[in-house]
Amino acid sequence: MNIIVLCGGLSMERDVSLKSGAMIAGALRERGHKVVIIDSFFGYMGSYTDPAEIFDNPVDAEASEIPSLVPDLERIKAERAQSNDARIGDNLIEVCRAADLVFLGLHGADGEDGRLQAAFDIAGIKYTGSGYLGSGLAMNKDAAKRIFTANGILTPDGKRINVRDEDKSYPCLPCVVKPKSSGSSVGTSIAHTPEEYEKALAFGFQFEDEVLVERYIKGREVDVGVLCGKALPPIEIVPKSGFFDYKNKYQSGMTDEICPTDLPNDVTEKLMETAERVFGALYLEVYARMDFIIEASTGNIYCLEANTLPGMTPASLLPKEAAVAGIEYGELCGLIAEKSLEKYR
Repeated sequence: MNIIVLCGGLSMERDVSLKSGAMIAGALRERGHKVVIIDSFFGYMGSYTDPAEIFDNPVDAEASEIPSLVPDLERIKAERAQSNDARIGDNLIEVCRAADLVFLGLHGADGEDGRLQAAFDIAGIKYTGSGYLGSGLAMNKDAAKRIFTANGILTPDGKRINVRDEDKSYPCLPCVVKPKSSGSSVGTSIAHTPEEYEKALAFGFQFEDEVLVERYIKGREVDVGVLCGKALPPIEIVPKSGFFDYKNKYQSGMTDEICPTDLPNDVTEKLMETAERVFGALYLEVYARMDFIIEASTGNIYCLEANTLPGMTPASLLPKEAAVAGIEYGELCGLIAEKSLEKYR
């Protein structure tokens, strides 16, 4: 099969995506596929007469370490030869049409919010994972929370605040402030005092014009992947300091990730059942990962959000869960590709 692994993009999670893309491509090549890696923001910059020719000369990419700081997007923009404001690069649609499948290794705004999926649907391009509807609903944290509530899925109380709102008062303290549609905890803060809240708002508005302010829940953070509608074994996240922010997510040794967990069987079963309900409620497809908090004082399980394109290096959370379920990394990548193609048959 001819596969394009699409990664990079113009999002704060660009570096994470580039590493995932390189690892996915290597795994798929080992399974006998012809694979080309393309940065969605830069497009395909090589020469060809027929787009199908690119699969005879695949481009390799290094799986480099992820920096501790989010990328400078203005610098990335300046590096591109295109002078327009398009979020996708030259020749991207054309070369993606030449593939049997596009494996979406993107994370964050470009690729995870449904806009690219909608463009691919219109262009007749087959791709992995959820469609435009589920992607958009999951990426918009406010919309997702409303759907959780409508389906009886516990989620922290909160409200959406726009940078232009006159009333930016906090609903409670301590609280979590995070951009409405970002990933990897970019722009997220925990505020315990009014002064911290003001700083958290200002920080969040650096990334988006709307933020979500939620009640802070102290407890155990657990993630649950769902593959083909069935939950994988939960993984517990224990940062060695602070909370599970961008640095703790991607820097080696900053966080303990425990799978299988030592949670009681009934709690594990409840987490997995809830993850499957979230998967269905948001119209997700093939695979995703759900983030939960188990409240220390009550034992209540709260769903924080769903990730439709979770990290996909062997050290990422969902692949670690799959490994515990007996699905090794290469098999996981191949399974995602195969099950995604089934959507089009």
